[in-house]
Amino acid sequence: MKREGIMPLIYLVEDDENIRELVVYTLRSTGLSARGFASPSSFREAMKSDLPSLVMLDIMLPEEDGLSLLAWLRSDPKTKSLPVIMLTARGSEYDKVKGLESGADDYIPKPFGMMELVARVKALLRRASPADDKKETEYAIGALNVSPAAHSVRVNGTEVQLTPKEYETLLLFLENKNIVLSRDQILNHVWGYSFCGESRTVDVHIRSLRKKLGVAGDMIETIRGVGYRLRETPVVKDTAEGEQDLD
Repeated sequence: MKREGIMPLIYLVEDDENIRELVVYTLRSTGLSARGFASPSSFREAMKSDLPSLVMLDIMLPEEDGLSLLAWLRSDPKTKSLPVIMLTARGSEYDKVKGLESGADDYIPKPFGMMELVARVKALLRRASPADDKKETEYAIGALNVSPAAHSVRVNGTEVQLTPKEYETLLLFLENKNIVLSRDQILNHVWGYSFCGESRTVDVHIRSLRKKLGVAGDMIETIRGVGYRLRETPVVKDTAEGEQDLD
């Protein structure tokens, strides 16, 4: 199931033929390999023989929705870290949050510009590339232990499963302990871009990251009106404060 060759392969699951053909054409014209699928079943079949570098999923699909496909990808050890971008006509905050909390790495509502789409795809491929050599540094702060070499995160000795973007966000905080990072800085470093109005993507990932880290999540402090920082001394906060990031 492993891909051969060096050109990144992008899979797009989109039942709208015009959008599917335009996106595939645009990606190919920028030097990427791309394949489009009109149905989840054809996508699932292709995944048996060729593993892509990145997947784009529409939410509203025939047979099953994109969130179901996302859950399927995240449940398989071979694809649990596969970069996934959600494409959807839905513009509600609920759908965006649900997609990101389900493990999507990015979310682009329709209609979208082709240049922005390509920029996000390439940024996500760059961040997911194994070209970034694993660091020897290991981090141990309170109950939290992170080993980049082993790609391991543990809290009080228990393994914690993070999405790729949650993991990269955590590493960014660990590399900049006690330093306040703005949402734009986090977007640029973790996602590789900064677009107006996308700060909620950061908020959603950090909320999910805090929840998964449990007691260690209290070290990620909200600096109101600025951004976030990871303090080596855990910060005690009430539930209401943690949820206000998304207000």
